[in-house]
Amino acid sequence: ADFLKGAKIAYESIVTNFSSGELKQIKTLLDKKVLNEFNEAINDRKNKGLTSNTTFIGISSADIKNYSQINNMFEVTVDFVSEIISSIKDKEKKVISGNPDKIKKVYDTWKFQKDVTTNNPNWLLIDTQV
Repeated sequence: ADFLKGAKIAYESIVTNFSSGELKQIKTLLDKKVLNEFNEAINDRKNKGLTSNTTFIGISSADIKNYSQINNMFEVTVDFVSEIISSIKDKEKKVISGNPDKIKKVYDTWKFQKDVTTNNPNWLLIDTQV
């Protein structure tokens, strides 16, 4: 239960910070591969002059789908269902995807990993489409 509480907090934090293009706050929650992917996506958005707006309404459910331990590595896959208002606007402030007035259900499957040999209490997000 504690893991899921932490995973929900991480999920909301990652979704909202990724949207606003602020990765500083969430660097400690992402592994290098995911951090690089997020950085690329944010830079791509900037280069195209796009703005992303996300309002996080809440998480409807978070369930552990898969759990494994390989040597010192714990891996947990979590299914999230959340409610989010999101839209992406172009330079002219025209909405090109999403809808700024509509709450939509979002289904995400994320994989977290933790090295039990380190003192780091954080689980790292290692995959966002499983």
